[in-house]
Amino acid sequence: MKIRTRLTLLFTFTTATVLLVFTTIILISAKENREKEFYALLKKEAITKANLFFNAKVDSKTLQNIYRNNRTTLNEVEVAIYTTSFQLLYHDAVDIDVVKETKPMIEKIVQKNEIQFYQNDWQVIGMKYKFQGKEYIITAAAYDEFGYLKLENLLETCIIVFIVSILLLYIVGRFFSKKAFEPIVEMTDKAKTISATNLHLRLYTNESKDEVSELATTFNKMLNRLENSFDSQKQFVSNISHELRTPLSAIITELELSTNKERNNDEYKIVILNTLQDAKKLAKLSNSLLDFAKANYDPSEIAFKQVRIDEILLDARQQVQKSNPNYNVAIHFENDFEDDDQITVNGNEYLLKVSFVNLLENGCKFSENNQSKVIISLRKEKIILQFTDNGIGILEEDLKNIFKPFYRGLNKIYADGNGIGLSLTQKIISLHKGTISVISDKKSGTIFTVELYHGITNNLD
Repeated sequence: MKIRTRLTLLFTFTTATVLLVFTTIILISAKENREKEFYALLKKEAITKANLFFNAKVDSKTLQNIYRNNRTTLNEVEVAIYTTSFQLLYHDAVDIDVVKETKPMIEKIVQKNEIQFYQNDWQVIGMKYKFQGKEYIITAAAYDEFGYLKLENLLETCIIVFIVSILLLYIVGRFFSKKAFEPIVEMTDKAKTISATNLHLRLYTNESKDEVSELATTFNKMLNRLENSFDSQKQFVSNISHELRTPLSAIITELELSTNKERNNDEYKIVILNTLQDAKKLAKLSNSLLDFAKANYDPSEIAFKQVRIDEILLDARQQVQKSNPNYNVAIHFENDFEDDDQITVNGNEYLLKVSFVNLLENGCKFSENNQSKVIISLRKEKIILQFTDNGIGILEEDLKNIFKPFYRGLNKIYADGNGIGLSLTQKIISLHKGTISVISDKKSGTIFTVELYHGITNNLD
């Protein structure tokens, strides 16, 4: 069932329930009012006839004739007058005698002064009446045909109004639910036309700031993220293709040239060395891509544990110097630490080592003396690592782009690379809830500053 239909039915049912309650209250109130009014009329008629009998001394036959004459045209009240000892003094129609008074009934009236009850559909009232110091008992009964007819008419009217109201409510509910859901229907139709080939399309949003507009805005933001993600993937694939094509083309060219004619051992060695160098570039690129993919995992899927930053830095230095024996890396503590928690973070040892290796290699390969230095500072809640070098520095126009994947600035002429290292490093530091920043100068070199929360403060929930 569609939400529109469900809301319409819910609106109709709720309003119908309220109408039914009010209708029931009206009918019950009308019934009680009719009953009270008719009992008051019976009492008034009983007293009037008693006054005619006792005060006006109207004889019984005349009163009975009046009763019988009126009975043919309207529901005349039947009155009977008794003494307290159950002696009948007057009765409008003994042959009819709707009430059929009994001695216990008279005694009950004497005891309670007044009683009211139903005899079938006839209402009956019994009451005391005083005349010249003596007490008498008067009973009066009548059928409220006009009152019952009014109640029936009221009931029929309420049923008709209720049914018509339900139909009108359902129609109005359908109309307003259609109006309310028109923006959602338009959004649905528009969303159906959006695919990977036209992610630039967006849903219409108005300035009302209602829930539908907020939904459309949220959906558009999601489309923005998807479009950016698609563009990034396209750019990523394009960059990978370019990076892979260069060493592969070089390998193919070297091998093709070596097969064109016979060569001596020295020439073959040169070809093999060139091919080996290009193969190493491919291997390094593949490893960087794998590390980049790992850094883009959901943090909940990456294993974190307590690791010492100094030990990871030592492992990173060893790896850098093993791969490049001419590189020189120095590690310096700016202040001492009192316990292991101050130098420990909750992180992934492999990814952190990858990021430190990237920063150390960058510092060494862009320095004339191939030297890089790491300064470790301990603060109240943070570990601050400064990776410094006295190299050629980074141009100001390149600083804002160095963390973009595959971006290589004008300094690429001084050293080989694929533009993944710094973007991978930034991603890894972000995974560890840390920050990385850079300042650079042509004269003094470059400083990369990494800040990580240490000990129990590094909460990666």
